[in-house]
Amino acid sequence: MTTLFPDNKSYYNYSGSLTTPPCSEVVNWYVLKNTITASATQITEFQAILHDNYRPVQDINGRTISIFNE
Repeated sequence: MTTLFPDNKSYYNYSGSLTTPPCSEVVNWYVLKNTITASATQITEFQAILHDNYRPVQDINGRTISIFNE
């Protein structure tokens, strides 16, 4: 599984919420600073699984975002 991650594993961390109802604020998000790639086929397959099961990006609303550099 580690082969899926970029060499630099720096990331952002913040408290947030679920992206689907009930949108409870119980999630600790960890987001890689460096992107990884996926093919058009992989994206299409992923979208088929999700069935547009997400909500739009939300405002920060005063949340603290921590940055962890490798």
